[in-house]
Amino acid sequence: MSKRMEHDLIGEREIDNEFYYGVQTARAQDNFHITGVTLSQFPTFIISLAQVKKACALANYNLKLLEENKKNAICEACDEIISGSLHEHFVVDVIQGGAGTSTNMNANEVIANRALEILGHEKGEYDFLHPNNDVNKSQSTNDAYPTAFRIALFEKLYELVDSMKVLRKSCMQKADEFKDVIKMGRTQLQDAVPMTLGQEFHTYVTMIDEDIERLIGAQQLVREMNLGATAIGTGINSHPEYAHEVEQRLQDVTGRPFVTAKDLVEATQDTGAYVQISGVLKRVAIKISKICNDLRLLSSGPRTGLNEINLPAMQPGSSIMPGKVNPVIPEVVNQVAFQVIGADVTITMASEGGQLQLNVFEPVIAYNLFNSINMMKNAFETLSEKCVDGITANEEHCKNLVLNSIGLVTALNPYIGYENSTNVAKEALESGRSVYDIVLEKQLLTQSELEEIIRPENMIKPRIK
Repeated sequence: MSKRMEHDLIGEREIDNEFYYGVQTARAQDNFHITGVTLSQFPTFIISLAQVKKACALANYNLKLLEENKKNAICEACDEIISGSLHEHFVVDVIQGGAGTSTNMNANEVIANRALEILGHEKGEYDFLHPNNDVNKSQSTNDAYPTAFRIALFEKLYELVDSMKVLRKSCMQKADEFKDVIKMGRTQLQDAVPMTLGQEFHTYVTMIDEDIERLIGAQQLVREMNLGATAIGTGINSHPEYAHEVEQRLQDVTGRPFVTAKDLVEATQDTGAYVQISGVLKRVAIKISKICNDLRLLSSGPRTGLNEINLPAMQPGSSIMPGKVNPVIPEVVNQVAFQVIGADVTITMASEGGQLQLNVFEPVIAYNLFNSINMMKNAFETLSEKCVDGITANEEHCKNLVLNSIGLVTALNPYIGYENSTNVAKEALESGRSVYDIVLEKQLLTQSELEEIIRPENMIKPRIK
């Protein structure tokens, strides 16, 4: 295998010629054996890095800072990466020291070496086109990395919202399907008042709708980027018009409304947007986990639990108990929620740990946000397709639970009074008889009156005039 010699501040190093990355990426490979997860596993982030580099090349060319042939070669290399090529050469661990410098240099080197080939040169012949002098022109890791991160985060949030819409649709279908299934509502795990199973599932629809709105609102926070800030926000080593020019080019390249921050010094050190997005992700995770808790309870049994609904049987549930089927899909989504909640703590600490003009901990923030979004996206689609879509209702069982519930007396309270209702409830508890039978026996209501009151449509909405 042929090799080439490259050098950096530390010294010289051999690089296999098959690789498009260079010496600084190779050193990062040696230094950061942390997660075993490389940039290649986050294609959206790689694409956003290429979009940033392309926008910068176009801006530098328009400002007469970069020759046309170099601009063309860099843009062509970036386009290849954007289309999905060369991603296997993004090899550094996602969590790294140096505030993302290794990620930025991995991109610079891959783009530079591919651009050299396009120009007819060999990899590593940096006299003709250089990773730092040309690909990284007018940039620092401290503005290129956060901008690419925000672009990728912006796109990933769209993916998450799409997966939530899939789950919303499934819950809405069940809300319609179960609109006439009367059941007992519960508070503190005790019988409360009747409702429909459709109302229960429509609640989940509303919860998801609210969280979609929160996510879209949080997504707007990452539209503001600090490209043009260079090292700390002062714009050192860039053209006076560069920040404005690169903003326009980035909008052209991405097709998204990214804008330059008004205060680039502030924007370079601030990670508040990540904290807020993480907080919204935690909110979504908590609420989806609550839904999964409900599904597990409602399907519990089947003989000794609530058994109001049946979840699809996905796999045998035990290596020792024949016939047992567990609610494995809600369980796995619960675990995803726990992971997201834990990630929020990491993101909070990493954001708090920023000092002076830069927060060096953005790599661990990126790793956790991307992981949380990816896991939640997969979890919601799994919950929809492998669980909610296949849920069925045990309609007769639900109705019998209502008729035999002490909670039924609450619906009778306006008609027979609180004292009578209390006495009926007490007798029903002590005797094990139904509220229905006791009310008729005491002649508190006629059968026709009682039947009218406990009709499902009369117990699930305001009625007293």
